[in-house]
Amino acid sequence: MITHYSYQTLGKANHGWLKSSHHFSFANYYNPRRMGFGTLRVINDDWVKAGNGFGSHPHRNMEIISFIRSGEISHQDSTGNKGTVRSGEIQVISAGTGIVHSEYNLSKEPLTFYQIWIETNKTNVTPRWESKKFPSKVSKENLSLLVSGYHEDKHDTLFINQQARIYSGKLAKGTCLKHNIDHQAYLLSSIGMFELSDTSSSKILNKGDGAEVTNSKLITITALTDCEIVLIDAPK
Repeated sequence: MITHYSYQTLGKANHGWLKSSHHFSFANYYNPRRMGFGTLRVINDDWVKAGNGFGSHPHRNMEIISFIRSGEISHQDSTGNKGTVRSGEIQVISAGTGIVHSEYNLSKEPLTFYQIWIETNKTNVTPRWESKKFPSKVSKENLSLLVSGYHEDKHDTLFINQQARIYSGKLAKGTCLKHNIDHQAYLLSSIGMFELSDTSSSKILNKGDGAEVTNSKLITITALTDCEIVLIDAPK
């Protein structure tokens, strides 16, 4: 089953320096029907003005993934980690026993990124931060596995403490591929337009849209334009 959420229906926040579209309830946006999707708790589609950002703030026992779509973000935290994550890169924070961090757009261009929170399956771990750049070539074959909580994937991906996988890829127009679902999936259209189908229905996603896939073990993705897709497969 596929449930489509258009960009226009997402929760909105505009703070001037920060513009956010919330796929689930977050901060001042509250929707009792949109409290998360299983262990997937937060997806924020954020735009940050140049020279601005998020001051020091704490997290605990949450897996936090940032998918940088354009621009760059500078990270610094209480464990001594410091680094800049750029377009086409991903950072992961396992907050564990507690971490305080800040994130700023210190560049001269706007920053856009997806902020994704997934509940941990292992509490009170030692906090950690990692980032990694992934291939940016347009594909006609598959989505790339970027983040995983499965140890067999550990050498090729960023690790999180949850039995979840996050895939992404830039697909050329006309590409049609099939993708297996382990649990349930949430898909994001970062760029362009694609058709999402399972055995019972199909939906067209435009830039900024999201979709839930439940009770399906196999989906078909057809790129209607050149597009970029993020797929989060996480437990209920």
